[in-house]
Amino acid sequence: MAEDDSYRTILGLRMFVGTPEEAVRLGSQGGLVVVPSAPVLLYMVDDMDTRQALLDAKLAISDSGLMVLTWNRLKGDNIRRVSGLEYIKLLVDQPGFRAPAASFWIMPNEEALEITLRWLEKRGDRVTRDACYLAPMYGKGAIADPELLRLLQVRRPKHIVIAVGGGVQERLGAYLQANLDYIPSIHCIGAAIGFLSGAQVRIPMWADAWKLGWLCRCIASPRTFIPRYWQARKLVPLMRKYQERMPDPPRAA
Repeated sequence: MAEDDSYRTILGLRMFVGTPEEAVRLGSQGGLVVVPSAPVLLYMVDDMDTRQALLDAKLAISDSGLMVLTWNRLKGDNIRRVSGLEYIKLLVDQPGFRAPAASFWIMPNEEALEITLRWLEKRGDRVTRDACYLAPMYGKGAIADPELLRLLQVRRPKHIVIAVGGGVQERLGAYLQANLDYIPSIHCIGAAIGFLSGAQVRIPMWADAWKLGWLCRCIASPRTFIPRYWQARKLVPLMRKYQERMPDPPRAA
């Protein structure tokens, strides 16, 4: 896939639509990687801090199946979805990622942290508790976390995995990218690691490939996810509204 054909500008964001392997290669070179879901794409319309974080990312991956389907329908294109699950599954198997002290994990709660550590241990990855951080409840607006920043400045991991909620992790990642005195890879992958570790409902790769991860989550926890994904339907009229402003896809000569 040619360089220009690996990206589309959708809702003002330069989205990567190439292969998962290429996404991991680019994401491992340093900088902020974001995997915005449909709810986050909607949220950024009214939240400028989230939007700016997405714009500041080095790599934004086309994780939203609804966004991809809508884009292809509106623009007569054929881009692929690069899911966060595909991305993290490939990333954690990279030798450079699995090296001692190479990764640092920012987790949403104690249970998810413990489950992730057990999963990493079973894989043979030597990640210790002091290479993890429990994220506090960050408020709205720009995020600042001097304690986390100091910890990372000392440890200097090559890879920082942020596994907190969408709409928060992007702002946290942007804060770290702007304030760290070195350039790690900052992977905002949200719940994707939980699909592998068991902290979240497991999503088979076939279901992910068929863009049915949302259905698996709704079945597992309907009260949490049905309202969230029902709200996400508003992405379709939003993209339709801005269709004329969205550039046409590159065409072969």
